[in-house]
Amino acid sequence: MLQIKNLQITHKKDFRVILEDFSCVFNPGDKAVIIGEEGNGKSTLLKWIYKPDMIEVYADGKGERIVNAERLGYLPQELPIEDKQKTICEYFMEEPVFLEQSPKELSKLAGRFHMPKDIFYEQQKLETLSGGEKVKIQMMRLLLSEPTVLLLDEPSNDLDIETLEWLEEMIVGWPYIVIYISHDETLIERTANMVIHMEQIRRKTQSRYTVAHVPYKQYMSERRESFERQERLALNERREKKIRDEKIQRLEQKVAYKLDNIAKAERDTIGRLMKKKMKAVKSLEKRYEREDENMTQLPEEESAIFFKLGDKNVQIPNGKTVLEYSLDELYTEDGARFLATDIQLLIRGAEKIGLVGKNGAGKTTLLRKIAKELLARPDIRAEYMPQNYEDLLNLSMTPVDYLDTTGDKEERTKIRTFLGALKYTADEMDHPIAELSGGQKAKVLLLKMSMSGANVLILDEPTRNFSPLSGPVIRRMLSEFPGAIISISHDRKYIEEVCDKVYELRENGLRVVEA
Repeated sequence: MLQIKNLQITHKKDFRVILEDFSCVFNPGDKAVIIGEEGNGKSTLLKWIYKPDMIEVYADGKGERIVNAERLGYLPQELPIEDKQKTICEYFMEEPVFLEQSPKELSKLAGRFHMPKDIFYEQQKLETLSGGEKVKIQMMRLLLSEPTVLLLDEPSNDLDIETLEWLEEMIVGWPYIVIYISHDETLIERTANMVIHMEQIRRKTQSRYTVAHVPYKQYMSERRESFERQERLALNERREKKIRDEKIQRLEQKVAYKLDNIAKAERDTIGRLMKKKMKAVKSLEKRYEREDENMTQLPEEESAIFFKLGDKNVQIPNGKTVLEYSLDELYTEDGARFLATDIQLLIRGAEKIGLVGKNGAGKTTLLRKIAKELLARPDIRAEYMPQNYEDLLNLSMTPVDYLDTTGDKEERTKIRTFLGALKYTADEMDHPIAELSGGQKAKVLLLKMSMSGANVLILDEPTRNFSPLSGPVIRRMLSEFPGAIISISHDRKYIEEVCDKVYELRENGLRVVEA
């Protein structure tokens, strides 16, 4: 059993309360997903549960953490900087129990992750691996230590569909505790039997959390039904109050009119009656005011982001050739490993193309080559979102400074308005980008694309850091984009809802994936 008591987490820079009086008990068999909008502190909570001192640089955490005999294993959202320069072999050698494993046990572990049997002894540096390969390597080392509590921050990031399905089976079959964050709604729907929902309401001035011991779909359905019932009740009570208040007001006016117009001879007798009646009306009014304090409140919900990507000005004619790409052979960027041959890709008009394939197949390498060609084209306006946002973002700048290209006051006001629609607070707009969550960084790049007037988007895992609450909005936004999209994704809902065509990258080239 793992228990958290009365936890409060406060951001050091703006003193915003991320989580208040949070208490929760996790038992073997619990598969708890942490959900919430970007920047709400999901990763911060996961880090605190693992090691409270991990958040000390930017947040204060006060509460009780009862671990008992549990062994905690943590998968970070990104590979730590200090590990990127290590070889795969060095990385595994640092795990004390690695040397205790037999070749048979290691071979079995590699097979579960669809990795080569000798992967543990490779001299390849971790930073040169694909995103999915990095996640697999970290998960393999994590499982070697035989934890009883898995704390997974975006374990589904960059995994190919085959490995995603394995991950789903692993989480469902895990006999102990799993607490995880994921953007993959399909994975959440298939695995979670417990939901921790972190919210920031009233324009991020108040934190709220919900713990529900039900599957994700059931939680979202019951939450929506509960909100709708509460809203109907609250609106009915307000309508009744309005009718009642108008009736009281008319009665007051009637009594006041009679008092003002009473005949001089009747003032003593009728006047006393009218004053008594007015006192009774005022007393009734005060009673209603006390009752109104207990009226059903309108439900408060953290609203989803509102954002539109592109307008009719970026529309591409149906017959225009956006890309006619041909490549005889594809190698890794250092030229050390052959990836694929005979690659052909034709895109016309506002097609939305999805690229899939196994981890390490070369999808990101191919997309970078395509991006280089499209970004140089004068007849289109292309924008590129890399898998690693730091390739483009200046982490020391604020979102406003990064997006501002003119320095005009009007431009900066417009940027702040757009960021507000993406659920940034005024304080977050002035934070360095380095302090923002992965999803918030992705929003900066999406806004940059929108403001640039791009009509071709090149996206490497565009939904990888968006919460399942933002996911539907992002997918709809990209689906309605009037230009062309070339993207890599393993997000099954994204592939289904956004992509017109899907190609799988294999050693013998790109092959159409039938729906």
